[in-house]
This record gives sequence, structure tokens and C-alpha cells, in this order.
Amino acid sequence: MAELIREHSTRIQESDGTLYLARTYGKEREDGTWEGWLEFSPVDGAGPALRTGRETSQPNRDAVVYWASGLEPVYLEGAFARAV
Repeated sequence: MAELIREHSTRIQESDGTLYLARTYGKEREDGTWEGWLEFSPVDGAGPALRTGRETSQPNRDAVVYWASGLEPVYLEGAFARAV
């Protein structure tokens, strides 16, 4: 089951002006390692959330938390483009 790892303070604005909230999610795989991805939800709640594919593979949950804590706005913008 997916877990919310981090809600990022950076908001991503689409060309039509829609603002998106970025969140990192992760889940444990059968082998005990973890994968992480990003989801972008419209701040106003109108419209579907957008999701990237797997952005990282880590040995455990703490490593996913650490990875998510270092994501810069430019990375989030790139991930948003991959999710669209």
C-alpha cells in the first residue's frame, strides 16, 4: 500500500494557470526494497491528479524519505512534465 512520504512546499503552475501541489509517495516491494514516485494534485481540487512512474528505488523507507527531502523545485518541474 502506498504511503505519503512528503508534501512539498513548491507549487507547480501549468500553462493554463492551474496550480498543483506536489507529493512524494512510496511503497514497499515484495523484496523489501522501496520505490518512490510523485503525484501532482490541483490545489483547487478540480481535475485529476497526475502521477509519474517510479522516480527512485531505495533499500528502505528511510532512504525514500531522505531522497524526497532533497528534491529541488527544478526536479519537481521536470517530474511534472513527465507526469503530464
